[in-house]
This record gives sequence, C-alpha cells and structure tokens, in this order.
Amino acid sequence: MRQKVLALIPTRLNSVRLPAKALLPINNIPLVMHVYKRALLAKKVDEAIICCDDKKILNVVKKYGAKALITSKHHSNGTDRICEAFNKIKNKEKFKLVVNIQGDEPLVSPNHINKTIEFHEKNLKSDIILPNIKVRATNNTNIVKIVTNKKNDVLYISRANVPFEFKDKVKFFKKHLSIVSFKPNSLMTYGKSKISDLEKIEDLDLLRAIDIGLKIKTINLKGDSFSIDIFEDYKKAKIQITKDRYFKFYR
Repeated sequence: MRQKVLALIPTRLNSVRLPAKALLPINNIPLVMHVYKRALLAKKVDEAIICCDDKKILNVVKKYGAKALITSKHHSNGTDRICEAFNKIKNKEKFKLVVNIQGDEPLVSPNHINKTIEFHEKNLKSDIILPNIKVRATNNTNIVKIVTNKKNDVLYISRANVPFEFKDKVKFFKKHLSIVSFKPNSLMTYGKSKISDLEKIEDLDLLRAIDIGLKIKTINLKGDSFSIDIFEDYKKAKIQITKDRYFKFYR
C-alpha cells in the first residue's frame, strides 16, 4: 500500500493580536479555509485536517466540508497542537510524512508545499524539513531566520539577525517558511519532549527539535509568504487574494 502525506493545520480562536482571526472572511471564505483548500491543491498532499481549539472553528469549517479535530486550548505552539491531533488519528502507519501548515497563512503556496514534500522524500535521513526564502536584511523579530551549513543542515533558528553582522554586512537572511515536514516518528518524539531552554528564550517551537538532537534540513525556495498577525496583514491579504494565481481553483 502506498504511504500517504498528511497535512495538519494548527489554529486557535483566541489569538492575542487579532482575536478569532481563523474565521475572518477573505473574499467570503474564512481565513483558515483558504489554508485548508490550498493545502489540498498541493498534489503531494493526500489528506488535510484542521487542528483547532474551539467548537466555533470546528462548526464553521465542517460546514465547508473540511476535516477537523478539536485539540487542547493550552498548547503554547502549533507543533504541540498537531502532535496531539496526530496521536488521535488511527492507522498512523499509512503516513510517510506529516506536514505542518500554519493556519494563519491564507496565501500559502501549494507549490512550496509540494517542493518541501518532494525534498523530504529525497532526504528521508532528515527528521524535519524546514523550507526558507531569501529576504532582505531586517530587524523584524517576527521574521524567523535560519542559519545553515553548506549542506543545508539547519544549525540554528532565531528571531534575531543571524548571522550577526560583526565584520561583514549581510544582504539577505533565510526566512523560515511556515511549512514544516516531519517524519511521523520524529513528530511523536518532539511531542513527548518537554519545552526546552532555547525554546523558552526565543519562543520558537523548532528550537526544541534542535535541543533534542533531531536532524533538520532546509530547502531554498523562491516566492513570498506572510502570516496574518495584525489587522494590517488582514487588509493586505484581502487585496492580494484577488490577484492570487491559486484562488480561482477553489473560490
């Protein structure tokens, strides 16, 4: 039997900076449903499930025909949320990869999802694949930067500007894309681990993976990506969706 790829989409109702953003309408479709539909546009994705923390989200997305699971309200990050959801799923052995697609990126690229999965299929010695795109140097701590070696192994992840410009200027940073591919056993290992020291300091969930020794590799992708964190992001998404190349396939 061919092993499948599962996309898990973590989302929560009470986001601090933009409450109930998962259900905000973008061209008459709830924000999180854009993520769900675009995940299924990726040819490499066989199934997708929204992992939410409130029945308000569950009831809305089910009206749109989405698969969804209720998870705890107490998770500190999306990776722990999808760990709980994956543990609830039967017949886990049918999945060769589990892809975490953040529920607040309504313009996530199906092409980026496909390329991340394809890269992981060719690099199954890696526990996690974390794609990146080049962005110009910035002091924005909401943009998470990746430091790699020449083999594209991820050495560190930070909100700070890394590598630090001590001697030479840095023109571009590698921005962490909100698509993360896990081997199922690696995801479960992560879920069984306690919050790590580095994770506490930077508030970045994948630093726990580095702390516990999971092997992370990155792939360099082209394009753009942004999450809906504040109202200005939401306004931007409503404009961009009208010009988006994928929206016509599910509108």
